Amino acid sequence: MRMSSYRTVLLAGLLAVSPLLACGAAEAKPKAGNRTITAVDTDSDGTIDLTEAKAAATKVFEAAEKDNDGTVDAKELKGRLSRKELKAADPDNDGTLTKDEYLALVEARFKAADPDTDGTLDAKELATPAGKALARLLK
Repeated sequence: MRMSSYRTVLLAGLLAVSPLLACGAAEAKPKAGNRTITAVDTDSDGTIDLTEAKAAATKVFEAAEKDNDGTVDAKELKGRLSRKELKAADPDNDGTLTKDEYLALVEARFKAADPDTDGTLDAKELATPAGKALARLLK
């Protein structure tokens, strides 16, 4: 076999295999939106609806609420909200969020992440800044 033919065959083989390798790499590390869907999508339809988001947020709130006072503060939220975001979500200005206040914030962020207003979020919507802001409250 001539050297140029060998190179052609080798290059053709590499080009044929490269999409398979790329596909495998994508499957090995799912994108953030997909990880959120996997964690929150209880009916396994590939999307998150508001009920699923609120159920996940309730679990997060209950796990974060360590001192049994019925509220979470910035320390308990561990970076899920900046101090500015916490202040904006705190209607009574007491520096904490009750579960109802936390769930109201989740609902507002859900609506912001759902521009097509179909009531569900897919991986593409969760990859937006609004979707990422919601996802921080669900993990």
